[in-house]
Amino acid sequence: MINNKGVFSRGEKYLMNTYSRLPVVFQKANMQYLWDIEGKKYLDFIAGYGCLNVGHSNKAVIKILQKQVSQLIQPSNVYYNIPQIELAKKICEETGFGQKVFFANSGTESVEAAIKLARKYSADKYDSGRYEVITFTRSFHGRTMGALSATAQSKKQKLFEPLLKGFLYGEFNNIDTVEALISDRTCAIMLEPVQGESGVYPADDSFMKDLRKICHEKDILLMLDEVQTGFGRTGRMFAYENYGIEPDILILAKSLGGGMPIGALVSTDEISKVFVPGMHGSTFGGNAASCAAASAVLDYIKDNNIVTRAAKLGAYMLLKLKRLEERYNSIKEVRGLGMMAAVELYEPVAAKIVQDSLADGLIINRVSDSILRFLPPLIIKKSDIDRLIKWLKIYFKGM
Repeated sequence: MINNKGVFSRGEKYLMNTYSRLPVVFQKANMQYLWDIEGKKYLDFIAGYGCLNVGHSNKAVIKILQKQVSQLIQPSNVYYNIPQIELAKKICEETGFGQKVFFANSGTESVEAAIKLARKYSADKYDSGRYEVITFTRSFHGRTMGALSATAQSKKQKLFEPLLKGFLYGEFNNIDTVEALISDRTCAIMLEPVQGESGVYPADDSFMKDLRKICHEKDILLMLDEVQTGFGRTGRMFAYENYGIEPDILILAKSLGGGMPIGALVSTDEISKVFVPGMHGSTFGGNAASCAAASAVLDYIKDNNIVTRAAKLGAYMLLKLKRLEERYNSIKEVRGLGMMAAVELYEPVAAKIVQDSLADGLIINRVSDSILRFLPPLIIKKSDIDRLIKWLKIYFKGM
């Protein structure tokens, strides 16, 4: 009989040990639910690290994907393909400011493309000495060398030094530290509107507005990494809409593909024109299959009012979590925006809570020894949130 333990053992034997894997093997999924190979059902509150805003194996997405796979998957980027063009058009229309799109396979690849685009734009307009990018403490932009260099977390960086030069780190939500770093070498400022991987820290409204003003005045590009916050996650289609600003470059991935690998870089005609043939590329980026799936995701979000739903249910989830904070001394702080929340604890017990929740059929996530993160599919129901809160209430009561 195939069971979780047996498959887990085989995985340990043949796969590189790059993840702290939990002892369960999933076999099928539908919307907010997963089933393991032993038939046990789970309610998901992490959605593939925020990749599945429209749910697991969404039928509307699968229908379009299956049709596309049967016709054309990967024609190569020396040819146009219709799903890619249609998706780019939809993204530009959704962002408002966007006029051109580049497709990659992931968030970190999209970040790499953004860094190159910003440096090339600045070099063409000014000179090659204008190349520095300011990012922020606690940030996470990816694990490839450029994205890792932009990720201001020494724990993740120190084993892979020397890193790429040209990255300076300001303090998140502290505009004075940004102004102190700006010089005639600065080409861009890059940040996540909500720092998700480090523990769900939303940017202050004044901080985002000040960054936009400074970038405009000094002709510095404002690059927003919305890999995790895009497509309804924060109660708006894109998180920057919460702040009443627009970026110069927008970085997207994760939930765009509904489970298929895709990333995107969005910018204006003026900035994008510095990317000419040979400047950048991707073999699989923008393949017809991933683009068809992503297009179906955007249609599903709009047709089913997912953004409005996420805002309403996200506010409800955050309210319920904050009431737990008021009630239980084990909780240090609750943070969040939209359907994106974190519970920070005083004690380093997050790993045990994740394990115990899994045993009870709930999938939650920890981002550190003391921080739990919640990124449920945006299609969950109020009753699903109530089930989570009830479980947490019982758990914290027993601590």
